[in-house]
Amino acid sequence: MTCATCVARLEKALRAVPGVSTVGVNLASESAQVELVSGAATVRDLIQAVTAAGYGATATSDAATATPVDRTRGLRRDALLALVLALPLLVGTHLSLFGIAWSMPAWLQWLLATPVQFWCARRFYIAAARAVRAGTGNMDLLVSLGTLAAYGLSLYLWLEGGEEHGATHAPHLYFEAAAVVIALVLLGKWLEARAKFQTSEAIRLLAALRPTVANVLRDGHTVEVPVEELRLGDIASCAAATASRSTA
Repeated sequence: MTCATCVARLEKALRAVPGVSTVGVNLASESAQVELVSGAATVRDLIQAVTAAGYGATATSDAATATPVDRTRGLRRDALLALVLALPLLVGTHLSLFGIAWSMPAWLQWLLATPVQFWCARRFYIAAARAVRAGTGNMDLLVSLGTLAAYGLSLYLWLEGGEEHGATHAPHLYFEAAAVVIALVLLGKWLEARAKFQTSEAIRLLAALRPTVANVLRDGHTVEVPVEELRLGDIASCAAATASRSTA
């Protein structure tokens, strides 16, 4: 999921499954809680609905024991590449602000902006295509349309008029605008994904500290049992179990 529109789309898809009474989708944790009428639907039905909406899902029982996947590496690579290419574009097309009467040639602007537009921004196009197939819109669709419009207009102005729209018309090219927008959005997505991964990893490590066994007094004797088998009225000591396991 990438934005609040994804949440609304998934909730709509899950509510359409027969037997679903309530649905709650959380963008930050990338999870969904669904309340079902007994015997009306299965987890497989829910996963199929999510898949049909253009996303993927796993059962909570499977995800709970899995190590969080670091998805920030690809985002970091694309964001840094976009920034490296966009910053020279931004500086080279605004030197007049510093009293320098020079503007970056149109061909160089195109050369720097094209990898950003069609490589670094590819994830936006994929998410935008999913939104179009679902008959809705999202932030990725807006970024795709806006940057492609700026890039396409700049390419037309550069190529259509030859010398008239080339170097002498460079201030009316918007290659740097498209590249900077993509770079900043990717940077924000990377920082968000990194924060979510670090939080998920911290929660997983904290949950791993939970004792798995407890010392329970039964029939005058202390026995060690899994915490899942504790019964109402048991006198237990999880701390002692943790200490004994550490000593062992």
